Amino acid sequence: MFEITNTLMEALGIEIKEVKKDGTCIATMPVDHRTRQPFGYLHGGASVALAETVASLGAASLVDLQSEAVFGQEINANHIRSKKDGIVTAIATVIHKGRTSMIYETKIIDEQEQLISISRCTIAVVAKRR
Repeated sequence: MFEITNTLMEALGIEIKEVKKDGTCIATMPVDHRTRQPFGYLHGGASVALAETVASLGAASLVDLQSEAVFGQEINANHIRSKKDGIVTAIATVIHKGRTSMIYETKIIDEQEQLISISRCTIAVVAKRR
């Protein structure tokens, strides 16, 4: 369905675990040298990149990729808890599925299922030009 080689997903170590028929997407990302900020904690930008990735892949699973493409149009995030190492898991669920846009909520949790970050992402659904 998608290529991860030479992408931000590959650079950050994001691994897709599941894309469900309802558009839910689950992925993991390590908290390591690739995803930490200079003070040793998970970078908020890495969390946002993970959140937009799972929202976009979830949305892509709900459209006909032969005739449509999806793009992140807007994203916001609240970072709740810090993390120094380990793995975080992102769970993106669609909260609005329209013809030209979708809205996703993504929760990022740690190994103990504590909330690390929560975001909302608007995805544009665009017809591909022929």
